[in-house]
Amino acid sequence: MHNSPQSELIVGCLDKKVKNNFYSLKRIILCVFILPYLLFLIGCSSKTYDENPTSARKKLKLSYATQYEVEYLEDGYKHIYIADGTDYVLVPKGKEDNTFGIADPVFIHEPTDSIYLAASSAMDLFLNLGSLDSIKACSTAANDYSIEEARTKIESGEIEYVGKYSAPDYEAILKLGCDLAIESTMITHSPKIKEELTRLGIPVLTERSSYEKNPLGRLEWIKLYGVILGKEKEAEEFFEAEEEKVLQVTEALKEAGLGDGSEKTVAFFYISSNGYVNVRKPGDYVSSMIEMAGGRYAYEEIADESDNALSTMNINWEEFYKNTVDADILIYNATIDGGIRTTKELTAKNALFADFKAVKGGNVYCSNADMFQKAGLVADIITDMYRVINDKETDDLRFMYKVDD
Repeated sequence: MHNSPQSELIVGCLDKKVKNNFYSLKRIILCVFILPYLLFLIGCSSKTYDENPTSARKKLKLSYATQYEVEYLEDGYKHIYIADGTDYVLVPKGKEDNTFGIADPVFIHEPTDSIYLAASSAMDLFLNLGSLDSIKACSTAANDYSIEEARTKIESGEIEYVGKYSAPDYEAILKLGCDLAIESTMITHSPKIKEELTRLGIPVLTERSSYEKNPLGRLEWIKLYGVILGKEKEAEEFFEAEEEKVLQVTEALKEAGLGDGSEKTVAFFYISSNGYVNVRKPGDYVSSMIEMAGGRYAYEEIADESDNALSTMNINWEEFYKNTVDADILIYNATIDGGIRTTKELTAKNALFADFKAVKGGNVYCSNADMFQKAGLVADIITDMYRVINDKETDDLRFMYKVDD
């Protein structure tokens, strides 16, 4: 064996007796100096975190969504951040949990093929990804879904209705083997539900698409579900196709010379049971859709004095009258009370509606349930609004209908 210069120097300094035991000494040197270093290297390779979690990593491209991010980690792991402050690590099948330096992440294990869906607005996104089979439980009854495919699966038991989000049947959820719960932001009003699901070992992800200001940001949540379901390509292709439809509307508005302040004013509202008028907050994705369709939202100047994170607000009749009496178009939101079919039904709620410009001009419309449940068809909703606002053909509208006189 050839000794290094360092070894020869050591040998030269040793007496004859030690030289005879040189190989024993080499073993001692190995134990004292080299072995600790080897153990250090082994220790580094077995760490369950990345000492530099802020190092540049590839992220999922998002053009509009602001309420989540996805970062691609090593070995197929993915870091999901939701704007409520929660971090998740998506763990590939067969891999062990790894924090990658992220503080207290929630682990979601692939494959995610047994989901409890308590966010009804996400159902349509799963449908458009061809992934309804991954949903095993839901919190919305079949009769409350306008999505035929979802209603059929719930009625057949392929998706089990396990009670309202605020009082789910935990035993049924466990029996179905649910490995992920997707909740709407309503879960913030029932925090104990999230705590119990977590205690039972079911990770909870809160769906915040309704907080997106841009309608396309809401639609872009399909990319997150694509990540979770392993269908990123399908999600990207669907989103790009829908985005192109919206861009076509934008281009049509430019060609028509709209956007110079002469837009028609559009009111979107419903009358609550306590006599207040409920409207979408300025900057909400519905008001944004109206603007993207070439209209001006009637309540853009009303300040939101509430301290909640809801996307709607109640205003008194006086304020509603002042901002709506001269609106060019009224769209009644049918989500809560089923809507109206005639202007007589509208004036029955308050006789002063007879004074409204849109009522006199026959420009009253009513939305249908699809408008909020068909989250994947934002572009088609904007197209409907564009046709209503810009005097295009409205006989075959999909998400709203004209109210009879």
